[in-house]
Amino acid sequence: MLMETESPPCSCLAQDQWLSQPRKQMKNEESTPSLHAVGSWQLRPCISDYPPRPGYRGLEGLQSEAMNLSPSSCEQRECILDALTDLKSLALYYKAGQEERDPRTVWIWKRTLAIQNMKVGVFFLWWAWVLPTESRVHWRKRDIQEMSKKGSPILKRSPDITKSPLTKSEQLLRIDDHDFSMRPGFGGPAIPVGVDVQVESLDSISEVDMDFTMTLYLRHYWKDERLSFPSTNNLSMTFDGRLVKKIWVPDMFFVHSKRSFIHDTTTDNVMLRVQPDGKVLYSLRVTVTAMCNMDFSRFPLDTQTCSLEIESYAYTEDDLMLYWKKGNDSLKTDERISLSQFLIQEFHTTTKLAFYSSTGWYNRLYINFTLRRHIFFFLLQTYFPATLMVMLSWVSFWIDRRAVPARVPLGITTVLTMSTIITGVNASMPRVSYIKAVDIYLWVSFVFVFLSVLEYAAVNYLTTVQERKERKPQEKLPCTCGLPQPRAVLLDGSYSDGEVNDLGNYTPENGDKPDRMMVQLTLASERSSPRRKSQRSSYVSMRIDTHAIDKYSRIIFPAAYILFNLIYWSIFS
Repeated sequence: MLMETESPPCSCLAQDQWLSQPRKQMKNEESTPSLHAVGSWQLRPCISDYPPRPGYRGLEGLQSEAMNLSPSSCEQRECILDALTDLKSLALYYKAGQEERDPRTVWIWKRTLAIQNMKVGVFFLWWAWVLPTESRVHWRKRDIQEMSKKGSPILKRSPDITKSPLTKSEQLLRIDDHDFSMRPGFGGPAIPVGVDVQVESLDSISEVDMDFTMTLYLRHYWKDERLSFPSTNNLSMTFDGRLVKKIWVPDMFFVHSKRSFIHDTTTDNVMLRVQPDGKVLYSLRVTVTAMCNMDFSRFPLDTQTCSLEIESYAYTEDDLMLYWKKGNDSLKTDERISLSQFLIQEFHTTTKLAFYSSTGWYNRLYINFTLRRHIFFFLLQTYFPATLMVMLSWVSFWIDRRAVPARVPLGITTVLTMSTIITGVNASMPRVSYIKAVDIYLWVSFVFVFLSVLEYAAVNYLTTVQERKERKPQEKLPCTCGLPQPRAVLLDGSYSDGEVNDLGNYTPENGDKPDRMMVQLTLASERSSPRRKSQRSSYVSMRIDTHAIDKYSRIIFPAAYILFNLIYWSIFS
């Protein structure tokens, strides 16, 4: 049965006290609340969601009983309905009827608890992710503060001013406030511009075009007070080539240059660095091909001096004073620079004034370098082959003068080979009007080869003349063709068997050739007539002179060529 309790008071304060009465009663006494204590807390929109407890006469009875309460003073109905919204009264009702709820009620509460547990789990997961992140940030800030106290140069930098739209580089340098088409200090003394150069590579030297190609870093230093800016840490600002087009920079160019360009991979290789006091560093990477006046009178034993000249195009010495920033130390070179044909001996700088009749005097800076040619390549390709051809021509001096098919091709081959060597050397050289050192050597060698051919021509001619003179006396000798036993032939030691055979095969001028002719030579006989003795003596002397040409050539030609080499290498080496 339901326990009857008195109706709750109408005031809200008394109502709170009345709400606590059933809770205590349930806690201390295992009794159920009365109809008014339970049914009055059921909200009309929610009463249909929960089943009635046994003995309560159904939901309709609970609702009607709660709604039929006669309102007393202080509008008890509204007070009761407001009190029904209290979560504590609902918890009291559901705790009182926990043992008697059906499975549907248990499932609803389990779902509610699962959702709450899920929310709690998500909250803990979120907190587990946030806590390490916040701790890392906290410790990072702490490390940064400690490093800043120690004086780290990176952390001492000012905040990134590029993130502020009010501190653009143009606004910071006040570019729009000045006219940068004029030089700094216009109307006053000349502005000093210091220059230093670092040579990256010396790419090629061309003798045919008389030029060289060089890649270098060209740096300019000057002061422009229009670019000064306020700074608390005295740090410079570095810009790329986009700002260079908006300010004044020196108008340098390379004198006598054929081709030049600024490297643009991956961007323009241009750098601009501005100090707070207005000092400017302007650096760029350039490759230039310039003219070099070469003297080939000692080629290939020559030494060439080339220079790269830098000058302002528009500003005379009254407006711009160009100078090397650190003297000879302003020129730096890479130690790995090397050339295939030249040895780089020296790099040095000079400064001169250049005068143009229509514009005036200009400061000009010179980068001078001296190149000495490697001789070993030309020794292998030119000098050694020419020397071997000359020595090969001397072989003909030891060949029999009657071996015409052997001596003539040898001489012609050496002459043609020397001509080929001379042509090949001149093909890779400019067409100069003076004689080069290599020309002297090759042409002297060619003359020696040509003289060896002429020497054999002289020997062959004298031999032919001698044979003709020897054949004329033989026509007057008696023919002994019909003798059954020819007499023995007495020969002088100066004759050879081949000479005797030549005399025996003598053919007269009328074309009649005898079958056999035996000639008896009696040089040692006292019975010979004086006329024949004189003819014999002339023949022998002519034969000795012919042999002497080859004998003397074997000595004179090598000795003369060795003497020429000694003089040549002593002068040009």
